[in-house]
Amino acid sequence: MKASKLSVLAAAVLTVGGISGVSASAHGPAPSATDATVDPGQFDNPRQNPYFPLRPGTVSRYRGTDEGERYVERVVVTHRTKVIQGVTTTVVSDVLRRADGSLAEKTQDWYAPDNDGNVWYFGEATATYDEHGRLESREGSWQAGARGAVAGLIMPADPRPTDAYRQELYRGHAEDQAWIVQRNASTTVPYGTLHHLVRSFEWTRLERNVLSLKLYAPGLGIVREKDMSGGNESFVLVSVHHR
Repeated sequence: MKASKLSVLAAAVLTVGGISGVSASAHGPAPSATDATVDPGQFDNPRQNPYFPLRPGTVSRYRGTDEGERYVERVVVTHRTKVIQGVTTTVVSDVLRRADGSLAEKTQDWYAPDNDGNVWYFGEATATYDEHGRLESREGSWQAGARGAVAGLIMPADPRPTDAYRQELYRGHAEDQAWIVQRNASTTVPYGTLHHLVRSFEWTRLERNVLSLKLYAPGLGIVREKDMSGGNESFVLVSVHHR
């Protein structure tokens, strides 16, 4: 049943956005996330995106569960940068720990807003660890421009329902996609009751049965994410502070 629901959704997205990953909606197309070339000139006067803010020094904390195990997550927009394909990206540190404090996953993501306010994803260096602190895998790591990997669109400047786009593209390793399905949603999380949210469905062809829902709040970014089918991962925003 889960697989059939996902197949229907995927078919709808392909109809709306096309297999190329370019969003098509009533307000006009979003940028393509499949072009292997990047123009650094489109990033020389970047405009911040309210639904995916990249203010250095921001620390967001989440809590959640996955496969019955409890986790805490700490996401930091660092002051560090990394130049990829001529674009200066912001380094975001994402550390996931089990309830006992042991390290489960550690990731550095590289994002950059363009001059229109679209936020692009230029890759990640990720590692997962077992309960004893031993490195398990670096699978899923990628960098735009290396080994055929292509930068993706993580959040459009003006996200609206029917926007569909690739978030990352490294064949066989990182192939996340997203579809905006609602504006002006509301939710309550430990951080508080939030309004004017953007709701998206996100999935990857590498896990065809898994469909996730994400809610993005203006000025905060992701405030809730939850597997709707094919998994049981669920995380909510607990606190945000700036250092």
